[in-house]
Amino acid sequence: MAKPIPFEVPARDPHLELQSRLQDAPVEHAEALLAMYDVLQGLHDRGVLDFVRGGLGAGDKIVETLVDATKTPEAIRGLRNLIVMAKLLGTLEPELLHSFGVAFHEALTTAKAQEAEPPGMLAILNQFRGRQFRRGLVLVNGLLEAFGRNLPVQENP
Repeated sequence: MAKPIPFEVPARDPHLELQSRLQDAPVEHAEALLAMYDVLQGLHDRGVLDFVRGGLGAGDKIVETLVDATKTPEAIRGLRNLIVMAKLLGTLEPELLHSFGVAFHEALTTAKAQEAEPPGMLAILNQFRGRQFRRGLVLVNGLLEAFGRNLPVQENP
C-alpha cells in the first residue's frame, strides 16, 4: 500500500517579504524615485508642502468655516445657479458658443473703434437695412419673447 507524502507548508513571514521588496525597490524603480524626488523638491521650493502641512493642521477649522459659509441662503442659491449654468452650457453646441464669442468680440471691437459721439438717429435707422442686423434682431427678439414667457407671473393682491 502507498504511503502518503507529508506536505509541509513553509512558514511565511510577511514582514521579511516586505523588507526584501523594500530593499529591492530603489534598484528596480530608480528613475521613478528620482523623478519623485524632483517633484517633491519643486513642491517644497514653491511652499506647497508648507501650505499642505498648515492645511492639515487646521483641517477641522477649515472644514468648519466652509460648512458655515455654505449654510447661508446666498451660498445655496449660488451653488444652485452654478449647477443650472453647467447644465445650460452642456446643452449648447460648441460651434454656437464659439460663434457667439466671435460676434461678441467683433461687437466690442467695433464699439471701441467708433467715435466718442454716439451715432445719430439716421445712422441707427440705416442699420435696419442690413441683412445681418435683421437676423440678429430676430434672434434677440426671440430670446426676449422666451424670457418673457418664462418669467414667473405675480398676482396683484
